[in-house]
Amino acid sequence: MARFLAPEWIVELDRAAGADDGLRRATASVHLVVQQEVIGGPDGDASYHVVVDGGSVAVHGGRAEAPDVTFTQDHATAVAIGRGELSAQAAFMVGRLRVDGDVGLLMRHAAAFDDVDDTFAPVRATTEY
Repeated sequence: MARFLAPEWIVELDRAAGADDGLRRATASVHLVVQQEVIGGPDGDASYHVVVDGGSVAVHGGRAEAPDVTFTQDHATAVAIGRGELSAQAAFMVGRLRVDGDVGLLMRHAAAFDDVDDTFAPVRATTEY
């Protein structure tokens, strides 16, 4: 069981993303880097990013060199989203999630990520929050 935001958790996300054929097909024409910033966690601030490159989806710890979009949220919001208790859209609508960067690019590719919850469900089920 990996702890939320720990390096082992990021490795598990990366494995899940890389093993999902549906995600690979859905993102075949997508080129996007999404940065996640989590503020005020028990171990301090944390960052990781998702690189989508023509069907290859990889999750890496730390900050991306040139993210297209950055999501910033406090730790409680990130946990609620991670557990599936709150959607990113709902968090954004109530001001708990800030989105910076090329939002238009993100919106153009939104349909490619419709089933991403299914991709990461096994990780969510074994994550220690």
